[in-house]
Amino acid sequence: MRVVALHEDVLVATSRVFQTTCTLVRSGNEGFVIDSPVFPDELDVLPSLVDQTGFPVSGLLCTHGDWDHLLGRLAFEGAALGCAETTAARLTGKPGEAARGLRSFDAEHYIERSGPLALGQVQAMPVPGYLSVGEQEIELHPTEGHTADGMAVWVPWAKVLVVGDYLSPVEIPMLSETGSRDAYLATLRRLEPLVERADHVVPGHGAVLDSVRALAILREDVAYLEALPGGKPPLARSDEAQRAIHARNIERVS
Repeated sequence: MRVVALHEDVLVATSRVFQTTCTLVRSGNEGFVIDSPVFPDELDVLPSLVDQTGFPVSGLLCTHGDWDHLLGRLAFEGAALGCAETTAARLTGKPGEAARGLRSFDAEHYIERSGPLALGQVQAMPVPGYLSVGEQEIELHPTEGHTADGMAVWVPWAKVLVVGDYLSPVEIPMLSETGSRDAYLATLRRLEPLVERADHVVPGHGAVLDSVRALAILREDVAYLEALPGGKPPLARSDEAQRAIHARNIERVS
């Protein structure tokens, strides 16, 4: 797992699988862990990381309800999970979905864990909205389109934007079974002014971006989605895996 500091109050850890990102944000004596790495050894390291760096953990946040972003409680047992109201409704309406997704991944990759995933206390938060962190506030912005739920997190004092499964340098826009091209495009347009203000943009999968690179990906993604069911994936994201995602996107808009 790779860890980089974007600001004295923001760390980003990147998992070895899916390049899934986990962002730690603090202000004063409060802090939150946003999303999660995936492998057991990476989750085991997180508590030591926060101890060594002095990052307090007041709770967990997730950008959306896909299982690979929900594993924080395996590292911080008993911590409450905060999420958008849309995500809370998804987790409540489909209990066990995340645990089944994790079990399937573990079975495919022969991974053993110390116990099953239990989400515990889930706190629904109004989005758009604000969340206090010490004497500061982070902003929560809705991000439907990839799935029917989700939120981005803007950390204004650090100029860091955590976007979940959007603006990835390694993955084209992915329309899940509950996703929507129109909602995805609306999310990208909603994120654009925040991207312009950001020093760093943290995608759910892939390396941290500066504003210029993130804006370029945003424009590529808008052009890609507007061309569906025609067009092709952007050249830099056109390997076999992305072509398979493209084929599923075509099915969902046709």
